[in-house]
Amino acid sequence: MTEVSANKGQLEAAILAQALPYMQRHAGKKIVIKYGGHAMGDTELGQAFCQDVAMLNQAGVHPIVVHGGGPQIGAMLERMNIKSEFRDGLRVTDAETVEVVEMVLAGSINKQIVASINAEGARAVGLCGKDGNMVLVEKATRKTVDPDSNIEKVIDLGFVGEPKKVDRAVLDMVIESGLIPVIAPVCFGDDGNTYNVNADTFAGAIAEALDASRLLFLTDVPGVLDGNGQLIKELTVGDAYKLIDDGTINGGMIPKVETCIAALGEADSGVEGVVIVNGKEPHAVLLELFTEHGAGTFIKR
Repeated sequence: MTEVSANKGQLEAAILAQALPYMQRHAGKKIVIKYGGHAMGDTELGQAFCQDVAMLNQAGVHPIVVHGGGPQIGAMLERMNIKSEFRDGLRVTDAETVEVVEMVLAGSINKQIVASINAEGARAVGLCGKDGNMVLVEKATRKTVDPDSNIEKVIDLGFVGEPKKVDRAVLDMVIESGLIPVIAPVCFGDDGNTYNVNADTFAGAIAEALDASRLLFLTDVPGVLDGNGQLIKELTVGDAYKLIDDGTINGGMIPKVETCIAALGEADSGVEGVVIVNGKEPHAVLLELFTEHGAGTFIKR
């Protein structure tokens, strides 16, 4: 054995030794991962993500993957010459659009992720919120205030839903069988129609229903940043609200942090901790769960 290979072997052994306590900490626990953003559109990052999910499964952890697919839906709508209607900047999902959403999310994207995880030696199965009435939703609406009249008005977003009830029976059976659920956020409403659900909100509802130990959001940013643009490693719910109030947390990060807080639930239920992770970093999931310093912003009660 050469000196170089010996040093490499020692380094690998040291890395495994450092990771072992964290593997033991998460063994047998359920971890929900919302997969989307840049990581989902990059081939190498996508492969690294699927390797992470397979390794979690092999280490005795129970990963549950929830995915989005906004850019892919947009591309398919354009290819089919279906124009999206926007009201106050929000996309309206009509009957024709929701058919495309289901085809892309619960079809091509879902099966691609399943195939990629299976290629890494694990066993994944594709699902959507409709399966076994896993997630029932209610029609979502948004309120805005007219700047001229200062009158509040309700925007009808069409077939966009918000989780109302989660039945974990199907997920429990899949997880107990050693399979990895990969779930598309397409669900039935109380009226029997098909609804598209925001993937972040959907992942939060799944994590809360499963009492998951962790909920990970893979995003296009390192995590929550302070006023100087530096990563904040850890926040309590109270800290998060203060940062929203003073404007440090702003824009699209606000609904993501609010989803994190909602998923945490009450002290005796819900998710133990939620992490906003940089999906642009290869193997971000393993770095977050199996290293001391993690790879994002950890939010706790």
